[in-house]
Amino acid sequence: MSESLALTGHPEDAKVLEWLLGEDQPAARYGALVDLVGRKETDPEVRSTRSRIAQVGWAHDQLLHQGPTGYWEAREPRNVKEWIDFLYFPVFGATNWRGLVLSDFGLDSTDPRIKKIADLLFEYKLRLSSPFNFFYEEMCISANTARMLTRFGYADDPRVRKLYDWLIEDQRKDGGWNCSQGTPGTLDAWEPLAAFASLPKAKRSPKMEDAISRGAEFYLEHKLFEEGRPYPPWLRLHYPNHYYYDILVGLDVLTQLGFAGDRRLRPALKILTEKRRRDGAWLMERLHPDIGPKTTIHPDKAKIRPLVIEEPGKPSKWITLRALRVLKLVTEAG
Repeated sequence: MSESLALTGHPEDAKVLEWLLGEDQPAARYGALVDLVGRKETDPEVRSTRSRIAQVGWAHDQLLHQGPTGYWEAREPRNVKEWIDFLYFPVFGATNWRGLVLSDFGLDSTDPRIKKIADLLFEYKLRLSSPFNFFYEEMCISANTARMLTRFGYADDPRVRKLYDWLIEDQRKDGGWNCSQGTPGTLDAWEPLAAFASLPKAKRSPKMEDAISRGAEFYLEHKLFEEGRPYPPWLRLHYPNHYYYDILVGLDVLTQLGFAGDRRLRPALKILTEKRRRDGAWLMERLHPDIGPKTTIHPDKAKIRPLVIEEPGKPSKWITLRALRVLKLVTEAG
């Protein structure tokens, strides 16, 4: 299979691919087979690997602690407020955050444990008749939910489509988005473009395509990391990202949306390639919350326990997979 990764010219490409195709992490193996080797979803090896994602490795470790009603909280909720709170708190450890990660790994609602997560979101935050829903709330949460539920298999659900309508409506005049109302776009608000990227092109409306085009132009004009004073966390690589931004997030989303050939990606690509190790892998540089000085978001960050998928400071299969996917799409775009 190594000939399928002859795209970066790195002497360790073949070894890196062999590492990613290891049986210990089916989520990484599945991504490598589809995105790097080019196997189809109908390929028997792809299907077999995908069936093991929930059984071994990262996804299995997360699902191991899920409760019978779908929550990760130590006890079951006792009232409506707790049902809602337990979706998001504790920050990075609750159901919402775990669900985002599981959707990244390729799980969907054919697994009953994933369906429980979706059912909780539909019941407590996506009821069409309720004023307490995500359809007009903070865009970052709405977009993450749209991406998660789309990957879970609910792209055609009218409640999910309504979330996408909100993302289009909330796009700013400059083409970007912002979680704060009445403000211009910011690179930090990458979630809507990531949500659109999760939708197959055949399911995107003309309005969605227009929003994607305007949003991509916003990022490209900023070279994916130039917005005000330099912000070091954007130049470090993380996972899970939750709702934080970095250059790999930007590169991953824009290349998936079809902008891999744009020359304005080159400064960010240079940063990414310079981070590659001699062994061909990339490090997990930090865990979130990784925020710069004088940043007010989550001032209580000392109380937040990071969601650890891979150990920071060590070679990361997930970061490496995403980085190579970016480089492959850029190479193919010429």
